[in-house]
Amino acid sequence: PVEKQQELIRSIYRILCSRAENVSNFVKLDSLFGKDVRLVYKTYATLYFVFIFDNSENELAMLDLMQVFVETMDRCFSNVCELDVVFNFNKMHTILDEIILGGQVLETNSSEIVKAVEEILKSLFALRLSHTRTHTLFDIDCLIIDVDNVC
Repeated sequence: PVEKQQELIRSIYRILCSRAENVSNFVKLDSLFGKDVRLVYKTYATLYFVFIFDNSENELAMLDLMQVFVETMDRCFSNVCELDVVFNFNKMHTILDEIILGGQVLETNSSEIVKAVEEILKSLFALRLSHTRTHTLFDIDCLIIDVDNVC
């Protein structure tokens, strides 16, 4: 449920904001998620990036994966900032889906990820253009929502 998700986000935010700057970027989250769940976070400019994972994952590998995600977002958005995340969350999710899908790491090469995201966006744009000729504006808005949910 959305309420539970929002409460978890607030709890994680409180934990991270209360941490000193000179401590590790790795946090055990037993109290929030149960045993063997950890969090890694990193601050880039004014953005906090947080990955949550279980003990089957390597902490340093998760930190590296986070770096790939941020580098790719920087390439897609030309220095990612808060507004990019807020106004382009679908593109951000598409980037993340090209890196991780179903809990499995698919790609770590930033150039390959950018190429894949560009292809997806071109396909979506072409699909939207093809529907503008035969549908009303309301139908197009509904189609856009459906297509975005797939990505």
